[in-house]
Amino acid sequence: MTNPSPGGSLKMILAFAMIYIVWGSTYLAIAFAIDTIPPFLTIGSRFLFAGMVLYGFLRLKGIKRPPLKRTVNGALIGIFTLGIGTGLIAWAEQYIDSGFVALIITAVPLWLVLLDWKMLKGGAPTRPVIFGLILGFFGIVILTGPEIISGAQDSSAMAVFAVLAATLSWSAGSLRSKMIAMPENLFMSSAIQMAAGGAVMGLLGLALGEWSVFEWGAISEQSAWAWWYLVIFGSLVAFSAYVWLLANAPPKQISSYAFVNPVVAVFLGWWLAGEAVNARILIAIVIMVSAVSLIILYGGKPRVKKDLS
Repeated sequence: MTNPSPGGSLKMILAFAMIYIVWGSTYLAIAFAIDTIPPFLTIGSRFLFAGMVLYGFLRLKGIKRPPLKRTVNGALIGIFTLGIGTGLIAWAEQYIDSGFVALIITAVPLWLVLLDWKMLKGGAPTRPVIFGLILGFFGIVILTGPEIISGAQDSSAMAVFAVLAATLSWSAGSLRSKMIAMPENLFMSSAIQMAAGGAVMGLLGLALGEWSVFEWGAISEQSAWAWWYLVIFGSLVAFSAYVWLLANAPPKQISSYAFVNPVVAVFLGWWLAGEAVNARILIAIVIMVSAVSLIILYGGKPRVKKDLS
C-alpha cells in the first residue's frame, strides 16, 4: 500500500475534524437556535433549505435524478433519521442540556447492534459486544435515572424518552436503508433525505401551531447565527465530509465519531452555555464511551448492500 500524499492526509484530517468537532457542536447550536425559533421549525427549515441547495448544486453539476422508487425510499429514510431523529432532539433540548442529550445519543450503536440482529438477521453479538451493550444501557440508567424517577421533573423525563425515541428512529431508519434501493449517488441521496426530513418537520411544526407563535422579529442574533451554522457546517459541510470519508476511510475509523461527539458536546455545553457537568455525568461519559468503543471495535464487518433495483 502506498503512503497517502500530504494533500490526501490533510483532507483526511479536515474531514475527521468536521465530523468530530462540527457534529459534536451541533447539539449546542440547536439549543441556541431553538431559544427564539420553535424546535420543529428550526429542524424543518434547516434540512429543507440545505437539501434544496445541495440538490440544486448536484443538478447543475449534471447529476441525474434518481428513479422514482429510489427517490421515495430515500425520502422515507430521511423522515425517520434526519426528520424524526433530529426533530425530537430539538424538542427535547427545550428541557434538558445539549451535552446531556448528546450522551443519550450514544444509545444509537446499542440499538444498531440489536436491530441488526433482528432486522437484517445478523449474527448474534460477540461477548465483547454483549458486554458493551450491557455497559451502555447501564450508563444510560446512571445518566437518565434521576430525571425519569423524579416526579418533580416531568418535562425532563419526557425529554429523555423523546431522545431515546429519536435514537431508535434514527437506528431503524439507518438499517432499513440497507434493505431497500436508495439513490446511487451518495450526495444526491443525502440531499433527498435532508429535503424530505425537513419538509415533514416543517409540516409537523405547522400542525402543532409553531407557525402561529413564530415571529421573525423575535429571532435573536444568537439563534440566527446558530441556524446558519447548522445549515452550512452541520448539514452541508460536515455531511459532505462524512460522505467523502465513506469512500476514503476504514469504516471503524469513521464510526469513532460516535464516542467523540458526546465528549465534544458536553465540553462545549459547559464552556459556552454554562451547562452543568457533575460527577454523575462524568461517570456516565466514561461508561457510555467505553461501551460504544467496545461495540465499534468488536462489532464485526459491515455488510455490503445488495443492488435492490
